[in-house]
Amino acid sequence: MKLIRGVLIGWAAGLTFMGGALAADLPVKAKAIEYVKVCSLYGAGFYYIPGTDTCIKLGGYLRAETVLHSNSHVDVPNSGVGGAENRLSNRYNGRARQDLSIDTRTATAYGLVRTFSEFTFNWTSGTYSGAGTGGTVYESIGGVSAPNNASKGAVAAGTLQVYYAFMQFAGFTLGKAQSQFSSPWANYPGNIIDGLPGAGGWDPVNQFTYTADFGQGITASFSAQDQTVTNTTNIWNVTAASAAGIAAGVYGANDIGGTASPDFVGMVRVDQVWGLFQASVAAHDNHAAYYGATELTGHPEDKWGWAGQLALSLKNIPTGQGDSINMSAVYTSGASRYNFQDFGTSVYAMYGGTRLPGIYQSLGFAGVSDSVFVTGSRQELTTTYGFQGAFNHNWNPYWSSSIYGAWAAARYNNTAKGYICGAVVAGLALSTGVPGCNPDFNYSVVGLVTRWTPVKNLAFSSEFAYAMLDQKYASGSTVALPQQSSIAKPATLYELKDQNAFMLLLRVQRVF
Repeated sequence: MKLIRGVLIGWAAGLTFMGGALAADLPVKAKAIEYVKVCSLYGAGFYYIPGTDTCIKLGGYLRAETVLHSNSHVDVPNSGVGGAENRLSNRYNGRARQDLSIDTRTATAYGLVRTFSEFTFNWTSGTYSGAGTGGTVYESIGGVSAPNNASKGAVAAGTLQVYYAFMQFAGFTLGKAQSQFSSPWANYPGNIIDGLPGAGGWDPVNQFTYTADFGQGITASFSAQDQTVTNTTNIWNVTAASAAGIAAGVYGANDIGGTASPDFVGMVRVDQVWGLFQASVAAHDNHAAYYGATELTGHPEDKWGWAGQLALSLKNIPTGQGDSINMSAVYTSGASRYNFQDFGTSVYAMYGGTRLPGIYQSLGFAGVSDSVFVTGSRQELTTTYGFQGAFNHNWNPYWSSSIYGAWAAARYNNTAKGYICGAVVAGLALSTGVPGCNPDFNYSVVGLVTRWTPVKNLAFSSEFAYAMLDQKYASGSTVALPQQSSIAKPATLYELKDQNAFMLLLRVQRVF
């Protein structure tokens, strides 16, 4: 029995040893795959980044569009080759765009940390301009220019644009985001085209902003934001005005100095079920350069301007589910870009016909500035005011329309008019002289857009816009313009007259 017991114990020990040896040769069990998990904290489309507590959402859209009867995306032909209304003007123009956005959010002990960026890749048709020698030159698009017989790759240019790139933490917004001055819809109360005046614009700016949330949909923001790219129109040194420049609506050399101060913006917003109300103000420093070519010529002192805006949105109105009315009104003094926002032009030159004998064509030109001055003088601030609005209606789940309008005025004080009219009379030989000279003007746009959405996130749209330039030069005034080679206009007499323009935009867009 002792012998048998010893054999059994030895056999068991051997099996144990062999089992351990075999187990050592087996592969280690693979770590469980960590699948991407849905993050429901911040709405649809967010997922946890694997291995982190950060949620991310990827989005964007692809868009293709054609503009008929305009050289601009996306505005009526109111300046340059488009406003010339001749054989250099485009009858159509095309663009394709891929937009991508990245939104990340992380809950922390200090509150939400959010980053957001959006950028686009664009391929846009360009336009030709006169070379002054009987030929034409393809205008620069995205930094690429070429003669009309250049290679296909140089004729149209792809561009990369950064729309947003900002971080939000503990009430602060840092980076490139929409101006706190603007309403949520900015210059798009119901339209697609960019060129509506009457409100602060959409174009994002670098900023440092603090937003206080008082609850019940009430917030207030205080911001310092960059003024150089989007919030300055022109600071005209009228002493340096030229005849060709005036004919294009440019009343002098744009004599803007380097950065001296950001714009300071304050905003209060009430966002409720019935809609939204917002009041915003901005202070804008007009920092001019020199009277002449060197420091020895001196310079005008800085002069602060300001802007104020009221915006109102009414939602779920009785006309239909999802219908809305968006509107805003704005007043500026020395801060014109908060009315004539930077996606529209700040100079106008629009040509048309005339019935005056011996006159070649008619022309409406105008320009808006933040301030004007001449050598030895101080800056004279420009006043503007305007409004815009739209009614947005859903016919059914597949069809919707918007009707919109905008109007804005630019007004120069008597001193500024004296500077500008002296240049106009001397440079263009205005037939009615100084008494017939008035650089004030009104600019308005009305339009209608209709959208068809056959399936979710796929929309086809058609928009018609009509713009009117109401210039204030005396009726019957004529000017002698120099030859303008870039738009093929000859040196001869032109009638000063109100002008109008139109465009049609066709677009298809897929959002994801």
